[in-house]
Parts: sequence; C-alpha cells; structure tokens
Amino acid sequence: MDENKDEPRTKAVDEEVAREMEGVPEHLRGEDDDGAGESLADALGKLKDDLEAAMQDVLYARAETQNVRRRLEKEIQDARNYAATGFARDILSIADNLSRALDHIPEELRESEKSKNFIAGIEATQRELEKVFTQNGITRIASTGMPLDPNQHQAMMEIPTADHEPGTIVQEMQAGYMLKDRLLRPAMVGVAKKPD
Repeated sequence: MDENKDEPRTKAVDEEVAREMEGVPEHLRGEDDDGAGESLADALGKLKDDLEAAMQDVLYARAETQNVRRRLEKEIQDARNYAATGFARDILSIADNLSRALDHIPEELRESEKSKNFIAGIEATQRELEKVFTQNGITRIASTGMPLDPNQHQAMMEIPTADHEPGTIVQEMQAGYMLKDRLLRPAMVGVAKKPD
C-alpha cells in the first residue's frame, strides 16, 4: 500500500522535470537519439568548442572594425589634404598668365619710370601667389636639366642636341605642380635626343 502512495508523487516529479527540460538545449539534456545518457564530459567539450568559436568570431569582428576605422581615418585625412585639388588646378592658369606677362615685358618698359610701379605690382602679386601655394602644399616640379620622369613630366617634343644626355629635359613649356605628394599637373617639357 505504501508503493501506491509514492507512485503519484513520482509521477508529479517526472512531469515537473519534463516541463523544466523543455527549455534546455538537446545536447545538455543528457539524452542521445537512442535514449542513452550522454556523458557530462562530452557536453562540456561541446560547450568549450562553442565558446572558442564565439571568441574567435569576436576577435575577427574587432579586427575588421579596427581596419574599417583606420580606412575611414585615412579617407578623412585625404579629404582634408586634397579637398582643394580642383580649386588648385584652376588657380594654376592664373600663375601661368602672371608668369607669361612678366616674361614678355619689353626691356624698354622695364626701364620706363611710368611702368616700373606697374611691373613691381605684378611681381608682388606673383610672389604672394607663390607664398599661398607653399602654405597649401603646392610646389613647382623641377624640370630643366633633370632627367625625364614620366610620373611628373609630359614630353611634348624631342630636341636634337649634343650638349645634353638623351632623356634630359632641356626646355619647359608649362610648369608642373604637386599638391603634397599628388600630381596636380605634369610639367610639359622638351627632351634632349642625339642629333641625327
């Protein structure tokens, strides 16, 4: 008779355990497909493997985030350094025109008292423009007497000469400029070649 009293209590406990096990993952329930008990060591090993995989994923995500951050910082720095590239290219034609104007002033006008102040004003404007270029990282490319560098010079013609080594720049037709480490405009040049 005592056995019958324990039977309802055991049945109630089994039902309560079944309800609690519903939310537990299958590999932690201690059951295999065939109903045999899975060892605690196997379950612990699976959890460790899952933890290591999750930690590796976190490390990869952190590395990717850091790479994205570095890339964005570089893009921001480039945007700051080279934001005025279009404006700088446009202003180069003004520098060219000032230089041409000064190069083509006849000698008699340079000696004239009436035009001396005018010419001095143009020269002062050119110096101020060059100062602004320097402040903004715009530099003129060295050309005449230098070997041809296809990254900075554009050869427009070959000039036969015995006075210079072939490939040496002997004439600059248009000045070239760099903005920091980027080419703004190549120098247009004439290059020496062996005479025929």
